[in-house]
Amino acid sequence: MRSGNKILQALFVLLCCGWCQAADAPLQENHPAEAVLVSADAEWAVVKTAHPEAKYDRSPFGEYFVSDIKLPDGSSCQVLFFHGGWGKVSAAASTQYVIDRWNPRCLINLGTCGGFAGSVERGTIVLAERTIIHDIIERMGNAEAAINDYITDIDLGWLEGSPPVKVLRAPLVSADQDLDPKAIPALWTTYNAVAADWESGAIAYVARKNHKRILILRGVTDLVGPKGGEAYGKIEVFERATKTIMKRLLADLPAWLSRISDRRDTHYAPFLLPGLAHYLRRIGLDLPQALFFSLRLELVDLVVFG
Repeated sequence: MRSGNKILQALFVLLCCGWCQAADAPLQENHPAEAVLVSADAEWAVVKTAHPEAKYDRSPFGEYFVSDIKLPDGSSCQVLFFHGGWGKVSAAASTQYVIDRWNPRCLINLGTCGGFAGSVERGTIVLAERTIIHDIIERMGNAEAAINDYITDIDLGWLEGSPPVKVLRAPLVSADQDLDPKAIPALWTTYNAVAADWESGAIAYVARKNHKRILILRGVTDLVGPKGGEAYGKIEVFERATKTIMKRLLADLPAWLSRISDRRDTHYAPFLLPGLAHYLRRIGLDLPQALFFSLRLELVDLVVFG
């Protein structure tokens, strides 16, 4: 019994060290439990307009700030707003950066998308249930299998209740290109998609690899059909619609935050184990090594001293 108690004491010390290390990490200044990821420059410009008094810092990818968002029940939630940059490379890298640095419980991607004319209306907010990165060209093997590797099914079961606003739950397709009108029929029939963007596929993929909750809300700014896109060659159409879409998404954000099922969890819980792991790495041990070392000492103590 004495040995078992000492093992528990050793584990408690390790957890306390991890907790203290978590408090020393960059999280200490602010503890955002949720992170809002914004990609395009035009989208981020609207965020900045909505938060003129925020204290902005810079990351390797873009600006960010933390803000207290007031929720419908009168409580507040600290949220990180992060400009990750446009395109799949920046989206993937910045998503991983946010996870590694802040370890949020939930990632929320707010942004825009282009809709398939005849399948969705302009102004529709798409709640992504699946993302597909479709601009993967495999000529040596199975092209379909290559694309399937980057399909992400999004689990939304952690959202409490029904969506707080009207949305269209549908797949989103992503590529590092504006939507090709000739590709729409195949994208619609193969993936049942109704809209496309540049980043959501990469963000969802990285979130899944890190076992993170992800909520992707994209508003349709313009439509693309057989004759081309409404904003093609007229970027002002996209920019004007982006202001309207992003204002709506930001206005609805508190309602979405209130739907997160474990929002009232203990404040430090999301940071405890990452802090412990960080501390153990600093002293040259990982968690299994630390436990083995502690148990080995207790065994020697038990054999030698009884």
